[in-house]
Amino acid sequence: MIDAASMGGDLPVVPPKDNYINRAYSIKSWLLTKDHKRIAILYLITITFFFFLGGAFAVMIRLELLTPASDLVQPETYNKFFTMHGVVMIFLFLIPSVPATLGNFLVPLMIGAKDLAFPKINLLSWYILVIGGIFILYAVVAGGVDTGWTFYTPYSSTYSNTYVMAAAIGVFITGFSSILTGLNFIVTIHTMRAPGMTWYRLPLFIWSHYATSLIMVLGTPVVAVTILLVGLERVFRVGIFDPAIGGDPILFQHLFWFYSHPAVYIMLLPGMGVISELITAFSRKNMFGYKFVAYASLGIAIYGFLVWGHHMFTSGQSIYGSLVFSFLTYFVAIPSAIKVFNWTATLYRGSISYDTPMLYALGFIGFFLIGGTTGLFLAAIGLDIHVHDTYFVVAHFHYIMVGGTVMAYLGGLHYWWPKLTGRMYPEGWARLSALIIFVGFNLTFFPQFVVGYMGMPRRYAAYPDDPVWQMLNVLSTAGASILGAGYLLPMVYLPWSMRYGKYAPSNPWGATGLEWQTTSPPPTENFEETPVVTWEPYEYRPREEKVVVNKILPTD
Repeated sequence: MIDAASMGGDLPVVPPKDNYINRAYSIKSWLLTKDHKRIAILYLITITFFFFLGGAFAVMIRLELLTPASDLVQPETYNKFFTMHGVVMIFLFLIPSVPATLGNFLVPLMIGAKDLAFPKINLLSWYILVIGGIFILYAVVAGGVDTGWTFYTPYSSTYSNTYVMAAAIGVFITGFSSILTGLNFIVTIHTMRAPGMTWYRLPLFIWSHYATSLIMVLGTPVVAVTILLVGLERVFRVGIFDPAIGGDPILFQHLFWFYSHPAVYIMLLPGMGVISELITAFSRKNMFGYKFVAYASLGIAIYGFLVWGHHMFTSGQSIYGSLVFSFLTYFVAIPSAIKVFNWTATLYRGSISYDTPMLYALGFIGFFLIGGTTGLFLAAIGLDIHVHDTYFVVAHFHYIMVGGTVMAYLGGLHYWWPKLTGRMYPEGWARLSALIIFVGFNLTFFPQFVVGYMGMPRRYAAYPDDPVWQMLNVLSTAGASILGAGYLLPMVYLPWSMRYGKYAPSNPWGATGLEWQTTSPPPTENFEETPVVTWEPYEYRPREEKVVVNKILPTD
């Protein structure tokens, strides 16, 4: 399929007469849909709401820290702000962000399938996320939670007087959404690939989602059981985590971090898959070391389960155990480094085009490099003891999660926006937004490395009246305002483009991949004919040719 626009012709681009958006317009047709593409849009709307809700709590945190004294809100209220910021952003945005939106939309398209293996379960997973979100919203409206997003015991299970149970139930419920999504992806990738779509012809986006799905299915039940035990101890006073009634609080940390460190890769691995697609598309080159990058995804998923103890160097665990976890943490950096080196090698001598998705991809690489390197600092036991529970850890975490996952999410959203909506967005505004986000992010979080190394603890509403500490916090708050403006811009021009943007051709980027072989937006059944894949992954021609190069044959 080669369209006139992708070949540089002058023929006008017209929208397809029948696509998944205009098949039906009623609310019922959306709320009861089994089309993976519509479910992805439902997820997109839902997590966008939660993203800005979590961001509102972040605004309150930064405003409080403008001055050393706790003069904007009471310390108890501040505790609720950072707890709800973490709970909403992690469980309701970061974990479902790429898999539930881009993954839901693209996995069937990329492998030549008509839908996911279990369409009804796919819709159920969205409803489960919404139900879990309602419980968490209830906790927010009713009075908040002050335990921190980690729900550390025995405070969460015994002593907190806030709405811990409502938030915990919400987190427990949303975990089933992740499990069902991961199960759906695994079965789909194994059983529904188009003829000729071998494992080594799969896009790296699919490899990343496959690895992520393994973590979802294997790791999420652990945190679900852990949260359930917290509820049992809180309601029935069963001695599990509270030492006053015979429990062990360190047991909670082991159980929680056994899931929560792999959960970092639930948030990050899909973003890495997005970046692999963007780097190859906008450098017009094959991925350097395709198989190494593919297996690196699996390596990250596997080794992510072995390093939970590096969060517990100061908990009193065995020094020998800490040494083992320290070594394993350094070891898990190897597959992550493979990805960065191979992305860089792919860029070398590439015909690079600095479109908006590529700007986000380059920003991701820089942020992930800083976040990953400072993660190695935290793997060193002596240095970790010094900066544990300081803003150094906050900065490291946000460079990985916000600088990594959110940059990849926005890059992927812009890259596949023409496919999602059939419209092009205004490139100038999109590039401006990407640059504002890059500047605002660095101004927000880089000063936190400095003030954290100087000893400023996290989760405190007040800090010593030190001019240097206040200056760094003022810079961080100023950066957060710039970052917020950068995030708000896409909320203006992307919806605008859905009505006023130019119609998108099937392949506006001249990219490879099955998703670019169907119309923009795709029909409900994705492909008019079942594709037969006969090409090796990432066969690029020079960018100026602007031609789709996949060889896809219709079935008889």
